[in-house]
Amino acid sequence: MLVLTRKKNEAIQIGESIEVKVLEIDGDQVKLGIHAPKSVDIHRSEIYLDIQRQNNEAASTPTDLLQLLNNEKNT
Repeated sequence: MLVLTRKKNEAIQIGESIEVKVLEIDGDQVKLGIHAPKSVDIHRSEIYLDIQRQNNEAASTPTDLLQLLNNEKNT
């Protein structure tokens, strides 16, 4: 893990198209501004992990259940 120290209004550059800037520091909280292309998904870690969990659950749904739901939809 790369660890960098930044002060308010200082930034880091990730590749050519992503910049992360420290906007505000208040106690133990830091407010970050992120400039990135719209094609880059940006999530808080806990949200990203929840999305991954939900995707894994959906991908592991038994196919017979999916077929049953599809049959009910078509009747």
